[in-house]
Amino acid sequence: MESYVCTLCGWVYNEEDGAPEYGIAPGTKWEDVPEDFVCPLCGATKDMFDKN
Repeated sequence: MESYVCTLCGWVYNEEDGAPEYGIAPGTKWEDVPEDFVCPLCGATKDMFDKN
């Protein structure tokens, strides 16, 4: 499993943990996260995340 970091604020999405508080189940791969996902801290779009 991999993780991705928001290049604007540093929030990290970890595939193993998911983001259940934002509707993304644990184990959800980054490519399966909805395209309209935004960073919960700063609102950056999914394309503003880089592989960590």
